[in-house]
Amino acid sequence: MTSENQQADGLTTDVLPHHQSLLDGTDWASLGTARRDGGFLPAVLSRLLNSDPTVQTRAISELEPVCHQNSFYEATLPVALYVAAILDHPATATVVFDRRPEPERGYPVRAALLDWLGLLAYDADDECLAIGERHFNGDYLDDYPEMRTFRDHRPAFYRAVSAFLSHEDAAVREAAIVAALPLIEHPALACHRDELGRRVHRLLATSTNRYNRSRCLDALKNWGCDATALETTADIAARTRHIHGDDWAGGYMDEPPF
Repeated sequence: MTSENQQADGLTTDVLPHHQSLLDGTDWASLGTARRDGGFLPAVLSRLLNSDPTVQTRAISELEPVCHQNSFYEATLPVALYVAAILDHPATATVVFDRRPEPERGYPVRAALLDWLGLLAYDADDECLAIGERHFNGDYLDDYPEMRTFRDHRPAFYRAVSAFLSHEDAAVREAAIVAALPLIEHPALACHRDELGRRVHRLLATSTNRYNRSRCLDALKNWGCDATALETTADIAARTRHIHGDDWAGGYMDEPPF
């Protein structure tokens, strides 16, 4: 944990800044990451809009210092806002054809960016907060302003992610649905849960992606819904392996695209 990012104070929690304004208007070198100051980030973020999808996906992996060990740092929020702001940029419509279970099908860079945002959102969800509160006697967010500011900006992130909930590409659509699930825990977004729930049901009726299915099934159960009829034998087997601590990566989560 680091000191609070004062630059976040000027950001509106439900409006997404333009990506170029974020890139040019942020004093990146003054922001901490897990490894060093954020002076390296403008070059990395710019490469997310490169015309070569291999360069783009490599840039996504280079963002690891802002989310190292599932933690939040001073640079995490502005990086996440930038990623959200470029989701609709034409450059993110590229497709990478490596490091997937079915590489010939490719994986959209836009879906990979949604995956990255989704993982970050899960690291700041209500379950993670509850765990932190138990360990820090209820003062977790007071001592962790980087997570608090990310959680405060969930409406802005949801606005960006929700634009892709009905995207024609299944990978993008599923990534958006899964990323939206932890975001709508924000009280201001509760009104979207019924609509998102319908999309979750449609995903479970068609998708074979283990990770996406697991997130959707968990969300339904957390909402108090009976998801038994939606579970496949593969879902049950994956859940059993997880409960018994068997090979988590072996059949539960697809290999990430970056």
